[in-house]
Amino acid sequence: MTYDVFVVGGGPSGATAAEDLARAGKRVAMLDRDGRIKPCGGAVPPRAIQDFAIPDDLIVAKVSTARMISPTGRSVDIHIENGYVGMVDREHFDEFLRVRAVQAGADRLTGTYLRIERDSAGTHVVWRDKASGEERRSLTKLIIGADGARSVVARDEVPGGDTIPYVIAYHEIIKAPEAMAAANADYDPGRCDVIYDGRISPDFYGWVFPHGAQASVGMGTGIDGVNLKEATAALRASAGLTACETIRREGAPIPLKPLDRWDNGRDVVLAGDAAGVVAPSSGEGIYYAMLGGRVAATAAQAALASGKARDLKLARKLFMKDNKTVFKVLRSMQDAYYKSDDRRERFVSLCHDIDVQKLTFEAYMNKKLVAARPLAHLKIGVKNVAHLMGWVKPSWT
Repeated sequence: MTYDVFVVGGGPSGATAAEDLARAGKRVAMLDRDGRIKPCGGAVPPRAIQDFAIPDDLIVAKVSTARMISPTGRSVDIHIENGYVGMVDREHFDEFLRVRAVQAGADRLTGTYLRIERDSAGTHVVWRDKASGEERRSLTKLIIGADGARSVVARDEVPGGDTIPYVIAYHEIIKAPEAMAAANADYDPGRCDVIYDGRISPDFYGWVFPHGAQASVGMGTGIDGVNLKEATAALRASAGLTACETIRREGAPIPLKPLDRWDNGRDVVLAGDAAGVVAPSSGEGIYYAMLGGRVAATAAQAALASGKARDLKLARKLFMKDNKTVFKVLRSMQDAYYKSDDRRERFVSLCHDIDVQKLTFEAYMNKKLVAARPLAHLKIGVKNVAHLMGWVKPSWT
């Protein structure tokens, strides 16, 4: 069979692209390795639930509070007004998305991507079938590379695809303790804990995220030599979670900067982690991955309709139109506050400000920067400068 689009990768980005293309009547294949579970806190904001029709039975926990914890142990609870952040388990969430793509009409292939070959007949994706171990060649008009942060498609086909910066994320899925029980007296199944502490992560953060009957405990770093397992063990100990049963352990790279180019000018366009669309500072990726898959599918449809490869550029153009400013602000925040424990202490101090809380969570929930009162912006700006210039104590709120 000749496909209109061959999607490499069956995570949230690839599955979303495959579903959208299939619903549009395109002949689409989705190649996935099967069995891999990406380490992920699993947070999905209301915007993602709404835009991508995520059913309620996939939401394993509904978080109403985020707790920011500083290097000295100070904490601030940020309450989510008039809503919640949904938590999903990637093992079941990703499979649901793949099944939904197949139900829409996509062909699901299980195996490993090897390379792209081109000849007089056209473009072929060469892949190894998992069941037989044999190499297969699939003829296609276009390819969407949604094969993760260390994307082989990006490395081979797109300029800059082999140099994308990333952090390594590691987490352990544990059996959740009973709330308020013994050593776990501070665990709350309706609260996400974000730990800004150089002893856990020298350049990013650690987390304890509830997943219903389970919980995700992990951290991320871009610095070589950090022992991720030891750091996570220290985090579990500080949170009173050492004795909890460990269900599985997972690690993977998380990109933190969108690539400058997402297509090869011919027949390939990138999506999701392969394009680098994970939010700086927060490391949030599910919503942006699914949006990346959607804009890649839109660009592919445009290129198929026009016959012009330049229409593949539409994917990055559409994504950055709505998210460039948000990513720029988050990158600036990470660069300013994640470099030392003194700065991390100051960041948590800023989080005490009610206007900062409202601005941050409205932007997170709705995926756009919101207009605040001019005086609120001024106050936040003054506090920010005061902390960055060291004019006030780190504990000043």
